[in-house]
Parts: sequence; structure tokens; C-alpha cells
Amino acid sequence: MAGSCCSRGLPLKGMAILLGIIIFGSGIGEGDLIPGKKILEVRKKIKHLKSSAVRRLQSEDGDIIDCIDIYKQPAFDHPALRNHTIQMAPSYDPNIEEATAKANRLQNQDSSMSLASRLWQKSGSCHYGRKKPSSYPPLTRINEDIGSNLQQSNRSVAILLTEGYSYSGVKGDIQVWNPHVESDDEYSTSQVSLKSGPYYDFESVEAGWAVNPSVYGDRKTRLFVYWTADASKKTGCFDLTCPGFVQTSSEIALGAAIYPLSVPSGLPYQITLFIFKDPNTGNWWVQYGEKTNLGYWPPDLFASLRGNAETAQWGGEVYSSKLERPPHTRTAMGNGQFPDYISGDSGCIKRMRVRENSLVLKFPEWVSTYLDEYRCYNAEYIGDYIEDPEFYYGGPGQNPLCP
Repeated sequence: MAGSCCSRGLPLKGMAILLGIIIFGSGIGEGDLIPGKKILEVRKKIKHLKSSAVRRLQSEDGDIIDCIDIYKQPAFDHPALRNHTIQMAPSYDPNIEEATAKANRLQNQDSSMSLASRLWQKSGSCHYGRKKPSSYPPLTRINEDIGSNLQQSNRSVAILLTEGYSYSGVKGDIQVWNPHVESDDEYSTSQVSLKSGPYYDFESVEAGWAVNPSVYGDRKTRLFVYWTADASKKTGCFDLTCPGFVQTSSEIALGAAIYPLSVPSGLPYQITLFIFKDPNTGNWWVQYGEKTNLGYWPPDLFASLRGNAETAQWGGEVYSSKLERPPHTRTAMGNGQFPDYISGDSGCIKRMRVRENSLVLKFPEWVSTYLDEYRCYNAEYIGDYIEDPEFYYGGPGQNPLCP
């Protein structure tokens, strides 16, 4: 596509891409998170990125962002992508009319989605990413036997899932909170995801929000994408912190802090995320807020996900080494409250959709909830007496029933 133009008429060669040079917050420094050899590797990478920068921005919340040429983004350091041709936009509009007429967005949802990117856009516009720590825990594994093999060490989930078909897309409106995260090496996320493969070697693509001090250096709620091709043993990472995800948008910042946030008894702010497969290229695209395509994972990164996914999931996840035995972590899921569909004051995902063999979005034919620790984090699926099913989840972690 050299010499061509992107969808907004900007010359492709002229676009800049922001690669995150993370400024650790809350007094956390590189030495606290990254052991010696990896510190040198990270600093070398940062130095290289800085030398390639054509512009530097600072967002209102303090993030420092360096802009580099789109062809110098980390994705192309992956051996499978050395000769990759950038796809600047999906080959079709993924928001084909849904099989139901119940998809009108709430007015406050629109405002929350637009505000989520304004903090850094006031300082300029280009692409954004963040460096990764030396290691991070794998995400939830999936297996055909839902009852016994979904649980993974150091991981607690409360999810809604569907399987039994071949899935080429997953979508949801995720209410945005800022849950308490007790320790710097723990995290809490809410996301939509597509997965394939056995639990010990699954492949996954995910998008949502996270409070993750070990990746972002603070406890702000931030937008993320994530992938792995081997249950996170050797592949995969958040955002652009390793080769893999190809970013194309200069409007939305991966890893950016999300504002405004939901508060108890206040307005329920939410973000809409849609992961879908381009039927012509096989790329797994991530769309934010119904209209902004952030970028994609090329199929060359995967084996099982070269085709469609085996399962689609919605919900929350907590990572901690202090699970399943006392004293349990106080890291919260959702907003720290157990599911509350009456007041809505808990983690919540609405307008859940999948795309199966056709390009039509619809609610799944079959869904099931799954929990690791129901006394610590719980989930409730509401499918009756309402226009569109809703999923509520979350919890405080340690409490009298979860000592």
C-alpha cells in the first residue's frame, strides 16, 4: 500500500504513529518492575524509539507520547510480519444491521465514548503504545470441559461465555469503573474476548479496560488490547508492548486513561468494543465506540485463530497470587460490588453480540456463566423480562465469606 492514502485522505507514508514511552506513576520505577537484563533490553528499545520520534506530546494526565512513522511500529519486528502490508481500514463495514432492532445506543454512552480519547488529543494526534514489563501472567485459559478446566492458577474470573459455533466477532458495551487493586503485581480487567485451543495452549484476542500497575505504572482505568498464541507462555502482550498488534488509528490511544468513570448512584458510563475478523484478509480488527478501528492482529500470529474462534466471552478477571486461600486479595472486580442488576451498581456488560458464520451480529444462541470463586466474585445473567439480556459481575475479593 505504499504511496496510497488512508481513509481520511492522509498519505500513508506521512502518518506518524505514537509509541508509548511510559512514565511510571505512583512512585514506581523501572527497577521495581523489571529485573536487570530486561531493564537493559527495555531501555535499548526506548532509546531506539526516541531516536525515531518525529514529535513528542504530553497529555493532560501526564502521559508522554512519542510519534514515529507508521512503518516503524513494533508490530513489524515480529518475524511473521516482516513483509506485512498494512491494511488501513477493514474491507467492509462491520456494523451490518443486527438481527434485532434493540441496538440503539444510550445518549450517555455516546458521551463517555467520545470523552475517553480527549485527554491526549488536546495535545495532538498520532498513535500510542506502551512498553511492557519483563513478565506478566497469562490470561484465562479455555477448554471444552467448561466445568473443570476453565480455572487457572492465580486467576479468578466471572464471565459469560458461548460456544458450539464458529465465531468471527464479539461485541459488548462495558460499563467503566476504577476498581481497587491491592498490590502492584495484581490487576483487574473487564473485557470481551475470542479464544480457541486447549487450556494449556490457547489462543486469544481481547479488548477492554484494565487497572494494571505492573503494565501502566499507575492505578488509572485504561483502554487495552491483548493477544496470545500459546496461553501467554512465550507470545503475546498488552497494547503495542511487543510485536504483533498493528495500529492504524491516530485518534484513540491504546493504554490511555478512560474518562469519565462510572460512580455509585451516578451516571453509568460505558465503552463499546468490537473484535471482528475481516473476511477478505483474515485480520482480527478491534473497533472502539462503533466507528473507530484501532488496528488489528494479523492471522499470521496464530494457528487456531487463522480460522474462527471456538468461544466468545464477556466479563471480569482478577490476577493475584493471593487467590483460593486466605488471606485473599482485596483486589476488586468490576467496581468491587457483587452483581446488582436492580440498581446497576456493579460491573455490567450490555448489548452482547457475536458474529457466527454470517456477517450478521446477533445475541448468542446459547450462553452460560462461569465463576472461579463465587464467595469472592460473583456473576448474574439477566435474560428474562427485559428487551436485551444483560450480564452483571464483580465483587470485593476478601470479605467475611472470602477471608
